[in-house]
Amino acid sequence: MPNSAKQHNAGDLRFLKRLNRSAILEMVRRTPGMTRADIATEARLTKATVGTGVQSLLERGWLEEGELKKSSGGRPGRALYLNDGYYALIGAEVGVHGLRMVACSLNGHILDQHHEHLPPTTPEVTAQHLAECLQRLLAGPDVAERHCLGLGVAVPGPIAPGQTVLRLAPNLGWRDVPFLDLLRQHLPTLEGIWLMDNEAKAAAFGELYFRTGEIPDSLLYVSAGTGIGSGLVEGNPWPVVTRGLQGLAGEIGHTILQPGGLYCHCGNRGCAETLVSGWTLRAALGIAEEDDLYEALQPRLQDDDVQHTLKRAGQALGTLLLNLHHTQNPSEIVLGGSLTRLGPAFLEPALDYFDASQNRLLGISQRIPLRIIDDSTFVAARGAAAQVLAHAIHDPDAFGTKLSPSAAEVSS
Repeated sequence: MPNSAKQHNAGDLRFLKRLNRSAILEMVRRTPGMTRADIATEARLTKATVGTGVQSLLERGWLEEGELKKSSGGRPGRALYLNDGYYALIGAEVGVHGLRMVACSLNGHILDQHHEHLPPTTPEVTAQHLAECLQRLLAGPDVAERHCLGLGVAVPGPIAPGQTVLRLAPNLGWRDVPFLDLLRQHLPTLEGIWLMDNEAKAAAFGELYFRTGEIPDSLLYVSAGTGIGSGLVEGNPWPVVTRGLQGLAGEIGHTILQPGGLYCHCGNRGCAETLVSGWTLRAALGIAEEDDLYEALQPRLQDDDVQHTLKRAGQALGTLLLNLHHTQNPSEIVLGGSLTRLGPAFLEPALDYFDASQNRLLGISQRIPLRIIDDSTFVAARGAAAQVLAHAIHDPDAFGTKLSPSAAEVSS
């Protein structure tokens, strides 16, 4: 998250007010229904400070009041919630075989979504096509009347730390692509926050950040699709994505499972993706690049060669899950990606291996929960939208005039 405090003097009252508004907004986001008194107690702020901050957020369309709630002392207070009716967050994912985009409310509810098939092509063509799709999304009836906070884009490869450059997308053949710059050329009027992240990292962030109530200390998202990747996010209330020096953290698809094995798209041999990935399943089972993998396999699921190939791939995935458990040890693992649609023939070998092996090292009975997302089509795009919201909330400067309309604008 941005750290604007370093750029301001401690006596900057306007900055301190924005900082308090950020804290108030984050508390209401994590615990909907809090009252002003609840916030003052938890944040250790004066009631006057909280009252001023809440009023400002109400006027700017960030919060709305709900029912009266009984208090342990004093007058009942109004429950506070994020205003789900004014702002929009836009998230998009550039996949190997298509584009996915969503518009979300502040609570992460999807207002509109679109999935466009696009065969692998150049960054320039992809950026132009994505911009056209985003323009249609922004013009839709559920989005057009809202104030757009910004755009987050998820891409299938590592991002250069501190930059908006896609270092490498092996399954697209892209290297060192300033994708946001290409996209901006086609969306010159889209204001607000612009950011870009790896798709698995964005998905992990969204799965944690849009949670309320019981929030795990850390969450690992494993993306099993055309390629294999992962993202680890930890920290509450300030979630942080693990990135590494060169942005390579989570590139599990390019860890070596079979030394001297088949060549991978990255140039190494025996990478995990040569055993478990959409592209290696296509190669092993003779499925064309332009065909949907799931649909092509449905009539063949009982064939011996398909069963054997899916079992082998599932066992490789189970090995990856165990390796991630031992090296990252997250509070929760979420498994998503298009390969989860392949069902028991693929998933059971993975889950059986992980379940049987995860406690051998420590010999304890505690199990790490593993959740499978059956349809994760828009998970990465939604996660990119969550990153826009987090940036807006946790950077106090985001409460400046550009992102904060007046009370008159909100009520009009």
